[in-house]
Amino acid sequence: MTSLSLKNVSKSYGTVEVLRNINLEIEAGELIVFVGPSGCGKSTLLRMIAGLEKITGGTLEIDGMVVNDVPPAQRGIAMVFQSYALYPHMTVYDNMAFALKLAGKSREEIDKAVRAAADRLQLTQYLDRLPKALSGGQRQRVAIGRSIVRDPKVFLFDEPLSNLDAALRVATRIEIAQLKESMPESTMVYVTHDQVEAMTLASRIVVLHGGNVEQFGAPLDLYERPANTFVAQFIGSPAMNLIEAKVTATGATTSVQMADGGHADVPVASESGDSGATVKLGVRPEDLTVTDSDDFLVSAQVELVEALGETTVLYFMSRNGEPALIAKLPGIHRIEKGTTIRLTAAPKKLHLFDSAGKSFLYR
Repeated sequence: MTSLSLKNVSKSYGTVEVLRNINLEIEAGELIVFVGPSGCGKSTLLRMIAGLEKITGGTLEIDGMVVNDVPPAQRGIAMVFQSYALYPHMTVYDNMAFALKLAGKSREEIDKAVRAAADRLQLTQYLDRLPKALSGGQRQRVAIGRSIVRDPKVFLFDEPLSNLDAALRVATRIEIAQLKESMPESTMVYVTHDQVEAMTLASRIVVLHGGNVEQFGAPLDLYERPANTFVAQFIGSPAMNLIEAKVTATGATTSVQMADGGHADVPVASESGDSGATVKLGVRPEDLTVTDSDDFLVSAQVELVEALGETTVLYFMSRNGEPALIAKLPGIHRIEKGTTIRLTAAPKKLHLFDSAGKSFLYR
């Protein structure tokens, strides 16, 4: 089993700094997912681990050994790219066997490794086919199989599902999850911009933004306890609602008042100096419920209704330049456009962020 340690790792292209002081401790056997918007540096960070990009500052350790200057081929790493990168003139068998042939392995060793990987990935019946005779999902499995046969210390996946259609993405995502279960000692690092992939696959998630690590933790920790407004709105779909509010009482519980008369008692601690401060109250669309009570969180006018059967999604008119609110209600609700309704949520489902966007839980 192999661990990874990144200590103050930075990357610059000339005067342009794209990654700053990245500190991560990846434990052996974990499946770590890097997520973030385009340009945040997640693929660059993955390529630095692979040795395809030079580390500008800091150190990268694999099993306690600094590998900053170790060539990619000697790091014990196998990488699955966004493009399948299969040799079109070679069969599935030969594509999977190619690296082992270059390594000088015997015919018996190669055959055993290829057939074991093909069996694990349900590719046995396709071993004699050329890549052009395979579906996109099957080609991606061949690319994964080509990595498995090398028995690497660490697997790196660079957005491996982005070229697949929606149905194949779901099927292949399940296959990768099953592959990880069948290889519990393997350490995997996976890059994606799709938060669903991150939430369903990861042992822990690294959220990157602007070259910095915004938060690193288990999927549900990030969902239930986001460190700041960026993570709060990046993890979860639809994104978390953020409502401007004023702090009216401080202490072990913080009370806030909204402009429309709504109020909330949020079970997070605040200091006396927070009294009167402008803050953001966070609540996820799926945690909102309709109420007729005067004890409400927010009141808003419905602008659009999406009746999906299993859920009803309500979009509300924007007020005072704030982003429009969204409520995701379970089941069928017959609510007309233009209706003004009141919404509430359980106090334990509420989040509070200061003027800098930092959660009160992490101050």
